[in-house]
Amino acid sequence: MNATFLTRLRRELDERRAATGLRRDLVVSGAQGPTLGVDGETLVNLASNDYLGLAGEPEVVESARRALRDMGLGVAAGRVLSGTRAVHARLEAAIAELVGTEDAVLYGSCFDANLGVFNALLGPDDAVVSDALNHASLIDGIRLAQARRLVYAHADLDDLERHLAACADARHRLIVTDGVFSMDGDVAALPRLRDLARRHDAALMVDDSHATGVLGATGAGTAEHFGLDGRVDVLTGTLGKALGGAAGGFAAGPREVVETLRQVSRPYIFTNAMAPPLAAAALTAIRIARGRPELRERLAANTAWLRAALRDLGYEVLPGEHPIIPVMLRGGSPARDVAAALRREGVLAFALAHPVVPAGEERIRLQVSASHTAEQLERAAGAFGRARAVLAAG
Repeated sequence: MNATFLTRLRRELDERRAATGLRRDLVVSGAQGPTLGVDGETLVNLASNDYLGLAGEPEVVESARRALRDMGLGVAAGRVLSGTRAVHARLEAAIAELVGTEDAVLYGSCFDANLGVFNALLGPDDAVVSDALNHASLIDGIRLAQARRLVYAHADLDDLERHLAACADARHRLIVTDGVFSMDGDVAALPRLRDLARRHDAALMVDDSHATGVLGATGAGTAEHFGLDGRVDVLTGTLGKALGGAAGGFAAGPREVVETLRQVSRPYIFTNAMAPPLAAAALTAIRIARGRPELRERLAANTAWLRAALRDLGYEVLPGEHPIIPVMLRGGSPARDVAAALRREGVLAFALAHPVVPAGEERIRLQVSASHTAEQLERAAGAFGRARAVLAAG
């Protein structure tokens, strides 16, 4: 191996180790659920996107098991070759029906969907105007496109309008936002964004990964949450969070958009099709998510209870209603220290620091599930209460 290359990487790793430490993947045991096994202990799991508790749902798992028996583990081919199975078409139709669009197309993940959308739909004469806190996959996908790139301050629609005016000469302008922002848990002001897009003859794209299955009466996401009678121009989302928690993503919208993606989107064309067992499991998860609104009701109740309990303990909790709960512990190591104290108390939660969040915005991000019991949430709140001693000592 080239010595100069390795020396540079070693130096950069040393610098990262000294500045923020190096991440190490936590190895857990057992199925994803409200608790997980870690080093022989059973911890309350507040570090998962399994919002509806469907990752370990027996009906979902059995669907995957049957598909594995009937169709095998994978297809060893792309969709444009011999990789497409009937289950893929059924899943795409179910996604389109769920989110209220004309059509949908599957990807290996929502990260892949976001990498593949922009370059397929836009050219050098177009412009993308993106929220500053959009997910990394949107940022990377926009970078791959030839379109002009502009970034507006987070949720600042006046700034967005100024940027739209600045690129008024573009052939097409595309406004891009997360439906729910993954670090803060805040919900995009979709009605105002859609009105602004219409007023400026712009298209609107939403990554609804943290909203699909979670928000809205049927789990359709952010648009349904706001009671909008129409959907957005391009919608992306994941099957790896509320909808079964396995893997897979999608893009949805008008037939012309989806068909264009099938024809030219590189992450769709140049990779294996989604494994049939995962597609079958996602189909079942969508049916359950739509048919059991009590899951979303329980999720909302669990979220409201834990938010209130943390505020009563004196923690700064960013306002919101989504099951992403940011507990702000700004500056230095308090977030990391409290996360370690929670772990000792039997609660799994992670501290987030720069560069994941801006310096000075350190936090513990909690993620609530419909499958959490009252006892588990009380245990978590009690652990946070006792962890205040760590802050006092600091």
